[in-house]
Amino acid sequence: MAEAEAPEGFDTFYRATAHRVVGYLYVVLGDLADAEDAAHEAYARAWQRWSKVRHYEDPEAWVRTVGFRVAVSAWRKTVNRLTAHHARPPDPVPDLTPDRLAISAALRKLPAEQRRALVLFHLQEMSVTEISAETGAPVGTVKARLSRGRKALAPHVWEFADDEPQAPKGVAFDA
Repeated sequence: MAEAEAPEGFDTFYRATAHRVVGYLYVVLGDLADAEDAAHEAYARAWQRWSKVRHYEDPEAWVRTVGFRVAVSAWRKTVNRLTAHHARPPDPVPDLTPDRLAISAALRKLPAEQRRALVLFHLQEMSVTEISAETGAPVGTVKARLSRGRKALAPHVWEFADDEPQAPKGVAFDA
């Protein structure tokens, strides 16, 4: 049986965006295999609907959203299995620095929607308005997710810590 040809322009779109989409999903999900699976499914759906998706203002955002939703659906189906097993360390990913891996580990401790907002804002460099449009959440909700997520990450990521250093208990900073 012959393999179906990709719709016109899809191969170019895939080559230009796949690395970013998998990278985004990896940081959000914390697992390379899950990120690749979600991206694969999202691109398969985009391929099937390419005649429509190609005309969207931002087809890559559509793929990111579908990939995220595929992953969330998988999480819901396997929540009992995941809680029964110990979390495994993240898989190494080419082109990801140790700092990004540390941030990824800290992000896994956050609720999925906070994690998603932080990754879209800080790593994908999207505006709050763009995140709102992509996620379907009101601008105020996106801002709240970013604020809560940064606060939760502060103990793990120095960029989100308060400007004033906090001394550990029993230790005083020299003035």
